[in-house]
Amino acid sequence: MRRLKLRFPPEGEARSAGYFLVLLGAVALAGVLHQFRSAMDEVAYWDLRIASMDRRAQRKIAPRVWSAQGGGEIKKELKKANAVMSEIDLPWESLFDSVEHAASQEVALLSFQPDVFGRTVRIGGEAKNISAMLDFVSELERQSAVKDAYLLKYEIKRDDPQRPVVFFLTASWT
Repeated sequence: MRRLKLRFPPEGEARSAGYFLVLLGAVALAGVLHQFRSAMDEVAYWDLRIASMDRRAQRKIAPRVWSAQGGGEIKKELKKANAVMSEIDLPWESLFDSVEHAASQEVALLSFQPDVFGRTVRIGGEAKNISAMLDFVSELERQSAVKDAYLLKYEIKRDDPQRPVVFFLTASWT
């Protein structure tokens, strides 16, 4: 039978390797505890969300009894809510897309004031020159979501060496 030749490291090396392994284990434990805490925080967050949704569902199920005094206030609130809903239902995206498509590098839009009930919009801007301004207005008129675009006012800035044109226009949208 052959003899085993075992060679043990010197005592200082083994001890430092042991300390290193303990330190590595402690760092791994800290990482796991951090992940556990994050997971528990997320679970608590979702528990609160679910409880909140359950409370809202219970409120919707339970009928509310309103007094005659609060009826007028409720009607006012409903009117306001319906007005907001009608504003949300407007084709905002097509209006914004039309204005963005009509704009060019020579035109900077400075203001955008929609009138929801009149379905008009007032746009203020600055163009490098008059032809760029007129191109913007005519391109805006060609858009399917916009009609009746016309200039309200324009002014050439004479104190600026580039002489930009500040303008205001109004348009209706469909």
